[in-house]
Amino acid sequence: MSRDSAAPAVERIDVAGYTIPTDQPESDGTLSWDSTTLVLVTASAGGCTGIGWTYAGPSAAAVVREQLAGVVEGRDAGTPAASWAAMLHAVRNLGRPGVVAEAISAVDVALWDLHARLAGQPLVVALGAVHDGTPVYGSGGFTSYDDRTLAGQLSGWAEAGIPRVKIKVGRDPAADPHRLRVARDAVGEDVELFVDANGAYRRKQALAQAELFAGFGVRWLEEPVSSDDLEGLRLVRDRAPAGMDVAAGEYGYDLPYFQRMLDAGAVDCLQADVTRCGGFSALLRVGALCDARSMDLSLHCAPQLSAHAGTAVWHLRHLEYFHDHVRIEGLAFDGVLSPDDGVLRPDRSRPGLGLAVRTADLEPYRAC
Repeated sequence: MSRDSAAPAVERIDVAGYTIPTDQPESDGTLSWDSTTLVLVTASAGGCTGIGWTYAGPSAAAVVREQLAGVVEGRDAGTPAASWAAMLHAVRNLGRPGVVAEAISAVDVALWDLHARLAGQPLVVALGAVHDGTPVYGSGGFTSYDDRTLAGQLSGWAEAGIPRVKIKVGRDPAADPHRLRVARDAVGEDVELFVDANGAYRRKQALAQAELFAGFGVRWLEEPVSSDDLEGLRLVRDRAPAGMDVAAGEYGYDLPYFQRMLDAGAVDCLQADVTRCGGFSALLRVGALCDARSMDLSLHCAPQLSAHAGTAVWHLRHLEYFHDHVRIEGLAFDGVLSPDDGVLRPDRSRPGLGLAVRTADLEPYRAC
């Protein structure tokens, strides 16, 4: 489509959910699970189809189908941010955080992919890239793993050239030192080691664990206490060992959440999840909040989406290359990106996200 051509209207929004089992039982400091549901949205206009998704329950698909599709259909396919704003207004009485925000995220991503495809552009150009790629860290290291599985996963990432890895901690604090020793031995001294407690610790317990983690060279302490406890995060941030960053933000569903976390001085590095915060339209605005403070933003999971989003974040730190989502996106799509020297670099020769849905491979997992 030429720049002089008016963009067509969005003709149709479709949605489906697929529940995919994990390769083995998984757990972190506060939750256990054995499957993950991918809610996939398609947006059609002008002979093109854009795709977007979130990791949520089937209820998110119901929100898309019953509440959001009618808001977006008929709107200008060339202005995804305007459709995003319309969706935010439309869900006022539903309550935006949680499932509703996840549904909006999936639709917004699909609309941006559609917009870029209609324009014949890679998504990174449509989003306004300032980087050519997005650095990643390998993430998994679940508390349910035995030593051999933990070491094998971490060493695999290190051997693949990913220079930073993360493990889960906090389910059994007494076991954390042993698991960190296994992790450090697996990756050696040159690979950065991160930990994520998923809010499992009490405030003073988190401080004690931070001192312990420093002995293993840990540089990243994620959600040492609940992300709702802004005072607790600030306490840990202020008193953590030198060189150890405290991070949180993956459960942010709207801009005021991120503003409150930043105003509280709760983190050294903010996190945001494009499949939860409201999609690309919202993530760019979260990035602007960080830019105003010269603070880095780290992207949470959904690597095939976040790799593109990361290129448009000025103060970008890195992206969580999460084991479950790597598996699922590899199953669900053709054209997935793989890290090169620890960086995901979107292919600028392909329009939009550069992905195609593997419908037949997903069908056995259909949940809605």
